Amino acid sequence: MGRRTEQIEYEQMLLQRHSLGSLDTRHFLERSAYILLSRIRVQGPMSIGELSEALRLDASTLNRQTAAAVKAGLLLRIPDPDGGIARKFAVTELGGEKLDAQRELTVNGLDLLMSEWSDEEIATFGACLKRFNMDIERHLGQIWPRPT
Repeated sequence: MGRRTEQIEYEQMLLQRHSLGSLDTRHFLERSAYILLSRIRVQGPMSIGELSEALRLDASTLNRQTAAAVKAGLLLRIPDPDGGIARKFAVTELGGEKLDAQRELTVNGLDLLMSEWSDEEIATFGACLKRFNMDIERHLGQIWPRPT
């Protein structure tokens, strides 16, 4: 390991393969729905075009994902609140409940995994992970909105 970032590359690859919610056998949302609902909840109703740009996915992939989410009752197609032509997707009450439940599973998994970490270690890791993500977002020119 000659380069400073080789360990980070490998650990980041491993992190991507883990699903922290999988520590609990209940799954409320598939990964794609979890990301989709999370983005719409934070940003507000979004069109396929807006989702495509935000998530860096092609429209056909998003059409499949949103159709499945609408069929499952997680998303609802609505007229553009700003009066635009394109219809937008909004999170339904059921979608919000399932998103909250999935988040709770993930947080519980993190609590379990990090039970021996100090508050300072958790805060430092969270700050470094946020900085890492924000640097990626700045590099790509696509800042991901964060909950307040």
